[in-house]
Amino acid sequence: MINIDGLKANLGELWIPVIYRDKVRPLRTRSLQMAVPERENLPEISHTLLGIELKVGKLRISTPDLSTARFLSVFARLGSREVAIPYDISKISGIADMLETGWQRMNLLLQGTTTRTRNLAIKTIRAEIAEIGAGDLMPEFNTPTRRAQS
Repeated sequence: MINIDGLKANLGELWIPVIYRDKVRPLRTRSLQMAVPERENLPEISHTLLGIELKVGKLRISTPDLSTARFLSVFARLGSREVAIPYDISKISGIADMLETGWQRMNLLLQGTTTRTRNLAIKTIRAEIAEIGAGDLMPEFNTPTRRAQS
């Protein structure tokens, strides 16, 4: 029987809130709100004529690319309603890989445990992500402006 502290210790750097805190939040990000149920969900990534969509039940979220859909699918799976997304799209794919690896590793460690333990782990992750926060709706761009020469 595995407890939450044991799960965190076993996952280490692959604990999803650690990835979120250390790899996502230090970057320039924008926040996104998703109206997903606060429980474990089964998101699907769909390729449509208009681009790529993340479907969670009846909710459809349009994404600009596959890596963003993969990134958001981990948080939608956890039932996180508000997350930060890196503004620099070149960073998203690598972080999505880490998040998916963390999710899969957690699934392996939770195999054979009770539904209650699994739900508690997901609830704990969701709470830690909410505590870290999603930041501002849009990032600040502190770029100097040119002044006209008189």
